[in-house]
Amino acid sequence: MTVRTRFAPSPTGMLHIGGARTALFAWLYARHTGGEFLLRIEDTDRERSTDEATRVILDGMKWLGLDWDGEPVFQASRQAEHIIAADQLIEEGHAYRCYCSREQLDEMREAQRAAGQKPMYDGRCRHRSDRPSGQPFVVRFRSPDEGETIVRDLVLGDVCFPNAELDDLILVRSDGTPTYNLAVVADDAAMAISHVVRGSDHLNNTPRQIQLYEALGLPVPQFAHIPLIHGPDGAKMSKRHGAVAITEYREQGYLPAAVNNYLARLGWSHGDEELFSTERLIELFDLTQVGKAAARFDQTKLDWLNGHHLRETSPADLVAEISRLLDLDVSKGPGLEPVIESLQERSKNLVDLADGARFFYEAPAEYLEKAVKKNFKDTTWPLLEAFVEQAEALAEWNGESAHALIASICEAAEMNMGKLAQPIRILLSGGPVSPPIDLTLELLGREESLARIHKGIEVLRP
Repeated sequence: MTVRTRFAPSPTGMLHIGGARTALFAWLYARHTGGEFLLRIEDTDRERSTDEATRVILDGMKWLGLDWDGEPVFQASRQAEHIIAADQLIEEGHAYRCYCSREQLDEMREAQRAAGQKPMYDGRCRHRSDRPSGQPFVVRFRSPDEGETIVRDLVLGDVCFPNAELDDLILVRSDGTPTYNLAVVADDAAMAISHVVRGSDHLNNTPRQIQLYEALGLPVPQFAHIPLIHGPDGAKMSKRHGAVAITEYREQGYLPAAVNNYLARLGWSHGDEELFSTERLIELFDLTQVGKAAARFDQTKLDWLNGHHLRETSPADLVAEISRLLDLDVSKGPGLEPVIESLQERSKNLVDLADGARFFYEAPAEYLEKAVKKNFKDTTWPLLEAFVEQAEALAEWNGESAHALIASICEAAEMNMGKLAQPIRILLSGGPVSPPIDLTLELLGREESLARIHKGIEVLRP
């Protein structure tokens, strides 16, 4: 059997952490087994589905590297097939038309509550044979009254549902549109999905869907219900916990490899390992190793993982994203690769790295007042003048020669190197932080470095 998994988001909102993890688990299992991973956009709610949400879902998956096989399937385009399935169920006695009005249903449920019973449809239209002309109806599934439906789940184990607790769910609404449970069964069968990987909030739908598969004579896929993600406080994940669109993590400077690493560890483990490349995740991942308990979102761990992956990534692989974040013409400055390499070790994320790289391509328009006050004294100006004069005469401009020049000037003045290196850094970058000063001078080049120092002296010297 070829493993075929799918991710089936609804484009009524953005792709968040929980949905991204579900997609990742389904993708990893397909790739681990040499199977296929399909994408279905469940856009049957036409009023709430938006093109923007669809775009964000697709962009987020592409950014994470969760490539799908074939073209995305849009559920709304398959409505005719859903209705064919409903008609088959009616014809074979597994479904029926229900003409109950909303008022009748409300009265029925109120009477059940008053009698201390669970409110559920009582099947009063099951044996109705008349078809009143012009009267609206829904199509309901004829759920079994006895026995139980067992969900044999790869994560949760066997979960039993007494059939008496499952009422006759609606398959087709009175406006002729199919409901979720009918559409998802028809679509998963048409797409030959072998493993349905989804959040545990869908578990209560599963016994009904199993009954539909069996009534339609279709093979029942294997199910894997992934426990939900909670915030650090144990409460349901919300915006205050970081439940933003997955594409926001890109804008905040996270690497897709780090996000995948983190999401995989939210509920899945391989011994005590914490650090995984995406390739290693594919090699190791198995649904049977997913835990049953809800995972807790930990921003600190995500940041730590991101820092690790940032340091381990080749500078060449970061050039495109840093260039995008800078949004500057970098052609007139030093090459991005050595600049990135000079900042990787001290950067927390790509935004942090891009901010640190900005001064290499954009001379400072002002200087941090606090840094100037601390580092510029009366003794600073002769040191700077000596550096400019001797730097112009250096036979070769590189980090080693610049460092030696700063050291010799400070030694002659009987001062430590910081008395000159830090003012130079401020004049070059606008603030007190940069890569090592010798490397900074080398990357900027002699002409640009001295131009910035001359300008800074003119602006700041009393």
